[in-house]
Amino acid sequence: MASHYDRLFEFYQSGPVPWDQPDPPPEVLAFVPTLPVGRALDLGCGLGRAAMYLARLGWQVDGVDFIPQAIAEATARAGQAGLENVRFHLSPVTRLDFLSGPYDFALDVGCAHGFSADELRAYHRELLRLLKPGGYYLLFAHLDEADPEPDGRRWLAEADLRRLFGEGFALERVEYGQTQVGDQAPWRSAWFWFKRT
Repeated sequence: MASHYDRLFEFYQSGPVPWDQPDPPPEVLAFVPTLPVGRALDLGCGLGRAAMYLARLGWQVDGVDFIPQAIAEATARAGQAGLENVRFHLSPVTRLDFLSGPYDFALDVGCAHGFSADELRAYHRELLRLLKPGGYYLLFAHLDEADPEPDGRRWLAEADLRRLFGEGFALERVEYGQTQVGDQAPWRSAWFWFKRT
């Protein structure tokens, strides 16, 4: 079975990706303006749409992704937009030793749901280290169904997420929904608003 990296790499190679949109999702557009401007971390930033949105609002932003094509394109787009307060880094989001906190806000739109249990624990440790107490972490994730997908892919188990992020975070809100990409069957998904304790 192809790795998470291989699937995403092939996705970028095959043409436009579904998340190449001018604006971040509505949940981000609604929540970010309620926060004081500060430092932000965009985890799995892709082509940089959320990071650049935050930068346009005055945030100092670090975007991280492990797909070279995504980081190259995000960097080029930020340069074309004249945004000097956003930096993009090529790295797995589970290994962020090159960054130092504190960050006021962390965002993940569809990255963590592809992790193994070990990767999720490493990701949690990095968020604990980087996000300041009182800072927010907004996560969008596809959630596991009762039955796995035919290709064996699993998404994020909500119980595991809640248990792991019970350390150092308070879950303030959840919004459940479904996500559909192209003609594929829809997935269960949710937005999670966590606050660093």
